Amino acid sequence: MEQIEYSDFKKLEIKVGKILKVERIPRTEKLYKLQVDVGSEKTRQIITSLVPYYKEEELLNQIIVVLVNLKPTKFAGELSEGMLLCAEKEDESECVLLTTEKDISTGTQIT
Repeated sequence: MEQIEYSDFKKLEIKVGKILKVERIPRTEKLYKLQVDVGSEKTRQIITSLVPYYKEEELLNQIIVVLVNLKPTKFAGELSEGMLLCAEKEDESECVLLTTEKDISTGTQIT
């Protein structure tokens, strides 16, 4: 495993978010389109491959951990403006969203 400098870690902007809306992306097997409140002026759209692991109603209103300063990219023609963080087994048999132990405001910086 390659080690990084602390200064590299400090470049990551990771915040608490709340999933406000969940939609399946048509013609895909694994993708959801999420609207996530990360405490900024607008919600962020995040595309994620959590269909095999979570039902839509399980994701709605979840408090999650989000990498917000990732360069936007497209998946299945949809723009993704961040990345939610998960713990996933190497064989992809299990994937669990990272969340907070206690309630805390959306937009709170993860340090």
